[in-house]
Amino acid sequence: MNNPGAEAFERLDGRYETRVLEPSPPAVAEGPWFADDPVARGEVPAGRRVVSPVPTGDVSWEELAAGDEGLREWCAERWLAGFRRLRPAPATLVDTRLGLHRVAEQVISPARRHANTKIALRYTRGGFGTPFFGDDVQVRVLADDLIVEQAGTERSAKISTLAAAAEHIGRKLLPDDVELDDEPLEVDPDASRFLGDWYGFACNVLETLRAQAGEAADPSRVQLWAEHFDLAVELGREDAGQRAGYGLSPGDEHHPEPYAYVVPWVAPTPGELWQATGFPGAELSYAELLDAADQRALVLQFLSERFAALTG
Repeated sequence: MNNPGAEAFERLDGRYETRVLEPSPPAVAEGPWFADDPVARGEVPAGRRVVSPVPTGDVSWEELAAGDEGLREWCAERWLAGFRRLRPAPATLVDTRLGLHRVAEQVISPARRHANTKIALRYTRGGFGTPFFGDDVQVRVLADDLIVEQAGTERSAKISTLAAAAEHIGRKLLPDDVELDDEPLEVDPDASRFLGDWYGFACNVLETLRAQAGEAADPSRVQLWAEHFDLAVELGREDAGQRAGYGLSPGDEHHPEPYAYVVPWVAPTPGELWQATGFPGAELSYAELLDAADQRALVLQFLSERFAALTG
């Protein structure tokens, strides 16, 4: 069974309470989120320390991995520490993004919605997928594979068409009104892995931002919204005009490459901080990210400066 939380606990021989970025079983059947919160500190047994990718832990994965090359590589694969540099976007990115977006919005998200009314997805190692739902079911994408985990077993199939994806997931897991075509989907494994890295990077950055903002910012969960195919979190008090969406997009019709953004709920006055094209907010281009000496620090600075400007 795919269980990132348990895997992390075992990787450290049970010496720490472990927090990761990916969803783990069991499925959560209570609202409002119907999903686990992998980085939540939660209840910690007396005398135990929490290792986490965000500042709410007692020790960071980065600290533990210092001087341990094996652990550092393990963490890097999961975007917990030892962060790899983002690479230039492959030429097949746009076609792959469009194909996977259709799979996410029209097949994977409806499977979760059918179980608990929720549509949001999450980062999963190497790609994206659902939190666990129903009878500990998870649907996720890794490279050009669509993986369905159910009853502790995994079924994998190459992504080809929406109709084939639905048949692989199983009609019992999907709403009756799902009607899907047989148009071939262009999904390049390398471009899909590029998106998986982007979502892992984005998840680490946004979970860190959420932890730094604290409960006073009334944070939402970090989620991947199938309709836009971006990872985002909402922060700030709505009654004070401070609330905004903070996200990292894999690209859209106006942006062929990924970018980071902030979209305040109340449109800001245009200026140095608010210079986005096509929407009232701010954006950080992928070209700027590629040029940065510390890519993660640059995005966190970009988001944090705008959070501070909105919240004072």
